[in-house]
Amino acid sequence: QVQLVESGGGLVQAGGSLRLSCVAPGRTFSPNAMGWFRQAPGKEREFVAAISWSGGSTDYADSVKGRFTISRDSAKDTVDLQMNSLKPEDTAVYYCARRYGGSWYNPSSTYWGRGTQVTVSS
Repeated sequence: QVQLVESGGGLVQAGGSLRLSCVAPGRTFSPNAMGWFRQAPGKEREFVAAISWSGGSTDYADSVKGRFTISRDSAKDTVDLQMNSLKPEDTAVYYCARRYGGSWYNPSSTYWGRGTQVTVSS
């Protein structure tokens, strides 16, 4: 079982910045990719950003392109999400995910953190 621990959430005004971090405590195998998802009240969980573990290629949801940056530190086994120019619609619980298979939605090969709250006030 892989545990993931997120940190860095909080309350920020619109236009501000936050940096989320995710660490996998203990010894784990390198994943295929790590990513961030978010879930706002009354909405389904949605993809935000992902990074491949070997090559470092990145992917972003259209809604965050140009504002969010995902990065990873393979040596420390961490992944960060730098969020700039935050908007009230970015308010959500943000989840870190670690994928070993081909799909984020395969429960047998993707692990999730418990989430960290991000609230953006207008």
